[in-house]
Amino acid sequence: MAKVKPRVKVPKTAEKDEILEIKALIAHPMHTGRAKDKQGNVIPRKIINKFKVLFEGKEVFSVDMEPAVSANPYVSFPFKAEKSGTFEFVWTEDGGAEFTVSKKMAVS
Repeated sequence: MAKVKPRVKVPKTAEKDEILEIKALIAHPMHTGRAKDKQGNVIPRKIINKFKVLFEGKEVFSVDMEPAVSANPYVSFPFKAEKSGTFEFVWTEDGGAEFTVSKKMAVS
């Protein structure tokens, strides 16, 4: 199995009411279930099918992903900084495995 590695980019500090760009990427092969290995066997489907971001426990962004999404999916979205807190990024793979990363941000 290929190594799955999530990465995120969140500023450590921000001004109140500043609009930030939050970036997230996960290194994942996104097997669609149509490819074959060297022996000709079909590689079973295994994709990241859901990505969500929580800020202080409240969902602020989510997306459902389909097999057409490329390997190593990258997502960015705007976020208005209103208070300090912790982001939790959660990627869910077929079969229910979850990959998470947390990042703190201070607002002044």
